[in-house]
Formats: sequence, C-alpha cells, structure tokens
Amino acid sequence: MPKHYRPAGKKKEGNAAKYITRSQALKQLQVNTKLFRKLCIYKGVFPREPKKKFRGNHQTYYHLKDVSFIRHDPILEDLRAKSAYRKKIIKAKAKRNKELADILKNRQPEIKLDRLVRERYPHFIDALRDLDDPLTLVHLFAALPGSDRLKIEVKRVHNCRKHASVRACIQAEVEGQKITWLTPHGMQQVLPDDDVVYDVLLSFLEFYETLLAFVNFKLYHSINVKYPPILDPQLEASAAELYALARYFDANSRPSEKVEATQEEESELRLAQLQHQLPSNEPGALMQLVKDAADENEEDEDTKECKNLFKNMRFFLSREVPRESMLFVIPAFGGTVSWEGEGAPFSETDQSITHQIVDRPTQGHVYLSREYVQPQWVYDCVNTRIILPTEAYMVGRVPPPHLSPFVDNEEEGYVPDYAETIKRLKSAAKNEILPMPGMGKENLDDPQNLLAEGYISRAEAIEAAERKQKMMTLEKQYHDELKMELDGFKYSSSVSDATKQKSDEDMETGEEPLPDVQQISTADMSKLLMSRKKRGLYEAMKKGQERKKAHVDLLKQRKKKIEAAEKFKKN
Repeated sequence: MPKHYRPAGKKKEGNAAKYITRSQALKQLQVNTKLFRKLCIYKGVFPREPKKKFRGNHQTYYHLKDVSFIRHDPILEDLRAKSAYRKKIIKAKAKRNKELADILKNRQPEIKLDRLVRERYPHFIDALRDLDDPLTLVHLFAALPGSDRLKIEVKRVHNCRKHASVRACIQAEVEGQKITWLTPHGMQQVLPDDDVVYDVLLSFLEFYETLLAFVNFKLYHSINVKYPPILDPQLEASAAELYALARYFDANSRPSEKVEATQEEESELRLAQLQHQLPSNEPGALMQLVKDAADENEEDEDTKECKNLFKNMRFFLSREVPRESMLFVIPAFGGTVSWEGEGAPFSETDQSITHQIVDRPTQGHVYLSREYVQPQWVYDCVNTRIILPTEAYMVGRVPPPHLSPFVDNEEEGYVPDYAETIKRLKSAAKNEILPMPGMGKENLDDPQNLLAEGYISRAEAIEAAERKQKMMTLEKQYHDELKMELDGFKYSSSVSDATKQKSDEDMETGEEPLPDVQQISTADMSKLLMSRKKRGLYEAMKKGQERKKAHVDLLKQRKKKIEAAEKFKKN
C-alpha cells in the first residue's frame, strides 16, 4: 500500500449528512456567534429540527445547504471587513487618539441590504405576505427612547417613526393581502435589561427598515407620489406627519435649471407645493392624494362602506388623545379631523365640529353643538362598520368592553353580551330580521309569526306556508326512504340466533364476549383505523377542544358572578 494512501473515514448518512450543529457552522464560516446570528437574520436562515438529533438534544441544528448558502454570499466578507474596521476604532480609543477614532468612525463602511431584500422577496406580493413582523417591530422601536447603553440610536428611532407614521392601525389590506400587526401604547416605554437581547432585535430592525423602504417606494409610486414623502417641518415637529404628506411635480416636468438649483431653493419650492396642495381650509386633503388612483379601480361594497362611515363628520382631538392613530383612521373612513396645537386645520371653537374625542375623566368647557366621546368609540365604530350610540362612551363613564375584531365568537363558543348588542344594531342598520332574545332562528321561519309582526302581507304568508308544508313533506319522505334503506341491511334471524347462542356459551365459560361491531361508534372506528401519527394529532385536537370548552365555562361562571354582584348592589 503506498505511503500517501489514507483510508477514508466513515461516510456520513441520513441526518448527519443533511444537518450541522451551530458550533460546526461557526467553524466552517470562521465567525463568532454574534456575527453568525446577524448573517442568519439577513439571509432568513433559521434552526431546523431533524427527526433524529445525532449530536444530542442540547445542540442547535441547521441545514447544511443553508450554511453553504451563507458561506458563498458576499455579505459575509462585508461583515468581516466591518468587524475588522470596528476593531481599529476600539484600538484608537484605547490609545486615547480621539481624532483618529472620529476619522475612522466617519469612514466606517456601511452594509447595503438592498440585494438581500430583492433576493428574499423576488415579487412584491411576497414582501406583503411577510410584512406583519416588520411593522410590529418598527412600531415598537418608534415608541422606545434612545439609549446609548443598549445601542438604540436616536436617529434610528426617528427613522422608525417615519416608517410608522403612515400606518397607525393594526390591520390593512394591500393588493388582496391582509396585514396585521401590533402597536404599543404611545406613552413612555420601559426598557428591560435581562429578558431582551437588543442586538438580535436591532439586527432584525436593520433588515426590516430596508424592506419597508422597498415596500413604501412601490406603494407610493403606484399612486404617482414621490418617495420618500415630503414633510412640513412644522407639522412634523407637532407629531402630525400624516398631514405633512404631499405630492409635488414630477422631476421630468421641471425645467433643467430648476433641477440644478441649490438645496435651499428646492426646499422652498417643495414647501410652496406643500402649502398649495394642503390648504388650511381642507384638512382632508391628504385623502385626495389617492383619490385618482382609487377611482381607477373597482371598489367593492365593503370599501365604499368604509370610506363613507364618518362622512360629513368633523372631529376634534384633545391633547391627551393618541394623535397618530386618529389622524390615520378618521380620514381613511371619510371624516375630517383636527387637533389642539400648531398647524391644526381648525380650532376647538369651530361650531361645525360634531364630535370631540376626550380621554380624561371630566371636560371643562362644553359645547352643546357637539358630542364628547372617548377614543374607544371611534375604534369600535370602525370595527363594526356602523355608527354606534355615543351614550355608553360619554366622558367619565366606563366604556363597554372592547371586542377584538380578530376573534370569531361563534368559533370560540362564547358570545359576549355586547357582541349581541352590536349584532342587533348592525341588523337594524341593514333592515335585517333577527330573533328576539331567548328565541331561535327557527321562529323566523314561521309565516304566522312574521305576519303577526307585520313583516309580510297575508298573501306572502299563505305562499310561505305552502312552501314550508311542501318542504316538510319532502323531508318526511326522505327520512322514510332512509329508514327503509337501513332496515334492509339488518342481520337475518339465523345470524342473530347464532350470535345469541355464542354469547350464552361465553357467559357459561366465564369468558368476556367481544364487543359487537354495531356498538362501536363511527368516531371510534375511524380512530382505530388511523395511523399512530394521525391518532396523536386527533387526540391533540380533542384536547384543544376540551380546553376551549373549559375556558368558555370559566367565562360563563365569571359572567354569572358579575351579574349576581350587580344585582346584590342594586338591592
């Protein structure tokens, strides 16, 4: 055997050939754990769960192709170069050479993620489907304070506010895709130190900012608006970014000498266009930006209903009300809105105001020409698509429970009382007939009841009664035929006698007779024929249904206790 020959090791097979542990991936890529996490976030690589964990349950596994995908990407070399450059800055600071450290910091290479966004989302619809998490994280950082200790830059917070300023609700439909996200409360947020890894969140945020820039660019250009949007500094400083948005003339329509103008002259031109397109007496001018684009597309009934919900209504926001959300929701549903502060379209003394939104226990000066409601009234009207009575939402009162529009009460098995009230209000608005409390829908099928209530005439009642009688006859005939068919498949008397004789013999010998096949239910029979995996899924599903039923029973018990306590207080 030649000296240079070395017998090959054992060939890897199965999961050992497809998966790799995190420590092995770090050795292959020659990076540390922090840089590896950043690479995985940028490339969209996540840990995998192999069927058989060949290195033990305490290891984190990745697919071998995913690691190879990262190894051949140019972003790896860019991050290595940036890490090496950061070490130079640290070294200059250690030598107390502040001038060199500032120079190196200003010349620090920037990582461009545009190519990765186009690689991960080749089509615009793909980006929309994955927009839930980016919007949630951007809205979160938009509400956080800047912190040098946690490396949360103030510039990044302001950038997140710009991304979040054009979206202030928690669900929107864009090109047929429903996008749902969470928004934090607008008050000061507390930054926990132990439970949150901010480096990971900041890495996600860096990629999501680039993704949102692409999505915004596409959406703005679809309605012939330049991106990034032009903001009035005065309105932006007063947290009214939505009303600072405007469209200006296309660059191709401007003369060449204006294109080559200085930055100061161009800023003055944009501000003049802003004042021209957003006059002070038209606070709803923001919605005119998309009017032409919206008219080109066919709108369904739901969209038309939403756009006219707050039609001919003028709202005024008190200073304690969350402004960003209201400035988006109210104009989107056809209303006109103003606020307390500089740059407001109209003041609080305007007599044409129909509703004033107040979020305080009491209200000082009261105008009799308007209604004072809490902010929840606006959101409940939007969720239900009807104008709800304002009596329960008046200032100083405890408002009704806020019902989530993302919960299907019928599927959950528990319908709150206020949901029933809203259902009846919606039916009354659409002139629909609903059964009275304590009655079922079957009572509406009785023509005599409809005739007595005055919903139909006598001729219509007679016709409905004949139609109902005919349906009952057909239904009875169907049940009779079904019964005859089942009777034809009964066991013969000889088979029954033999079964009975065998059962008597089993009783005499003391053996337990086998269960009759007819006594086994269809569900049990199906369960016996299932594979082990499907049987486990079925049992997990049944446990979930039992947990849901127990939760519903608990809610009903709480409701009974509350009703008993309220009755005791009245007595």
